[in-house]
Amino acid sequence: MAAGRTIPFGRRFLRKAGAAVLVCALAFCAFSVWFVRHPRAWLEERERSTLKWLWAPVFLVGDPLSDATDSLGITGSDVVCATSRAAPSGSVFFAGAPVRTGNPAPDDTTLVDRGDFAVGWSPSLRHPVWCAYHVPRVRRFDPGKRPGFKIDRKVVNSPAASLYANTGYDRGHMVPNYAMATRFGKESQESTFLMSNISPQTPNLNRGLWREVEHRIADLWTAKWGEIWVIVGTVPGNRETLSGTNIDVPSAFYQILAAQKDGEIRVLAVLVEQEVPWRAWPRRYITSVREIEGMTGFDFFPELDRGTQDALETPAPTRMWTVRPLDVIDIFKIHSA
Repeated sequence: MAAGRTIPFGRRFLRKAGAAVLVCALAFCAFSVWFVRHPRAWLEERERSTLKWLWAPVFLVGDPLSDATDSLGITGSDVVCATSRAAPSGSVFFAGAPVRTGNPAPDDTTLVDRGDFAVGWSPSLRHPVWCAYHVPRVRRFDPGKRPGFKIDRKVVNSPAASLYANTGYDRGHMVPNYAMATRFGKESQESTFLMSNISPQTPNLNRGLWREVEHRIADLWTAKWGEIWVIVGTVPGNRETLSGTNIDVPSAFYQILAAQKDGEIRVLAVLVEQEVPWRAWPRRYITSVREIEGMTGFDFFPELDRGTQDALETPAPTRMWTVRPLDVIDIFKIHSA
């Protein structure tokens, strides 16, 4: 009887070492996902600590992995409420325009109807307090070349685009150019470049996280959830103004999203300060609608009954919305663009 072939020691060692490395890598990935899902304040404390060099690899692995598992529905949860109401298809507002309930919301907010979107303009702040728009699923137009910014002569106290020059702040769109251009065409796109739709934003925010959420809405979430309704807005600043002007610089910005599909309303809200890190992951800035209401002095979704409002506005989701499986790759393309 022939003796069994003996596997050389070196090969056995490599196999065991490879298996051990794989187990350790999987354990590190699992730990990283668990780690980055802690409360935001806890995570920021770790980033500021003297051992931040130790946590850096954990954030580097955990943030994208957590976003991927969230997007596939493996981790996290949404805020969802059953409904029998008909979806307001084609309407700018999902459940009515925001209603002022008190400070710090200014008392001079004027509603400006742009057809495909609406602006809550404040002459005293000289930027929008809130804007509302909707994004149908189907893209019908090529966005084309970006127009130039223009003063809006139909609103009181609109600033000139030149007032933002050399201030360190971008002219930040509230209603996004891309979503309006691809759904409604050139005229709507040009309306987003009126200064009544612009607010001072730091470059890190405007070109990073804010842009990323806008593109997730227009390119990914509509593909899965259908038409999406959005309210974007500002949290008034602490008397800071744009250099050489009386244009208020908001301390933070928010986006509140609603979608309705298969008898359910789904809501997501993010709240982001001006000094957000470059390429920050949006998941860390998820909050509840109720928190944004308390910070802004507005009631959102006022046309929903109280029970539905409480169900949608009080809890905070623990993930960004899920996408179709193949669209997960596009999340990382958008994030790194």
